[in-house]
Amino acid sequence: MNPFDAARAAFRGRVSGDPTGAPDWVREIATVGTGDGWFDPDGVVWRVHGDLSTLVGGVAALLGQGAHPLALAGVQRHSAYREDPWKRLAGTARWLVVSTFGSAQLAERESARVRGMHRRVKGTLDDGRTYSAGDPDLLRWVHLAFTDAFLAAQTAVGRDMSRFGPRWGDDYVREWARTAERLGATDLPTTRTELAEAIRGYRPVLEPVPDDLLAFLQAPTGLSAPERLVYAGFSGGAARLVSPTIAPLARVPGRASRSPLDRAQLLVTEAQLRALNLALGSHSPSEEAARWRLGTGPAPAWATSLAS
Repeated sequence: MNPFDAARAAFRGRVSGDPTGAPDWVREIATVGTGDGWFDPDGVVWRVHGDLSTLVGGVAALLGQGAHPLALAGVQRHSAYREDPWKRLAGTARWLVVSTFGSAQLAERESARVRGMHRRVKGTLDDGRTYSAGDPDLLRWVHLAFTDAFLAAQTAVGRDMSRFGPRWGDDYVREWARTAERLGATDLPTTRTELAEAIRGYRPVLEPVPDDLLAFLQAPTGLSAPERLVYAGFSGGAARLVSPTIAPLARVPGRASRSPLDRAQLLVTEAQLRALNLALGSHSPSEEAARWRLGTGPAPAWATSLAS
């Protein structure tokens, strides 16, 4: 394996848990069910979630999730994200990409799997407050934090969205809400303006993001020296994308700040994403699997190897 292929395999192993980028759940996107699934293959959800800007948006979303003490408790007490952050990342990526690119049958099955996991995530904080991952209001917050972060990342450092028209952001907010509703969230925004208002509405219950979580998100364990350099660009960009409601609690500039340093960091992050896109190709393994299922793309490499 040459260095280029090795680097690509390492990256795909980080985000999916498999160096080919096609663990079993990605292969099921190609083989389970028929039809477009929940979202238009030529629509905004496919475009946003098929963009590498989600890597930056994901970090920003975790900052938002960490500002809600009950959401944070669910992560801290019921996952091994500190010991194996990449397994946690792959688990989150699974729900995102299967819901986006899978058939309706597979997306429904994935939602049922996540609802089952949520039923086991519940407890009580030291101050007596209770939490449950299946609580509609908590699900709503997590959805808001991720939607806002992915939208901000796509706008600032993602590929051009002009072909979708000036209101593509509203379309994304409205369409992506479908997945959160399937998990049990209610009263979801349908426009960018409503999204911002909904996030502001949580301000009374939000708290400062703990220092140890901030340090962890700035420098996760297990990265090689080159990976640390790339990740620093992603986390630096994420710090400039966080909602103005969350930014003070995460002690980051947020997207309301547009100093020369902020603009320079976003340019660096965008350049890193462009370089990574050239290295990995225009479509993720998940999107490739979906387009093969739909008959609009070639067979993925893993399918070719099985046939030979």
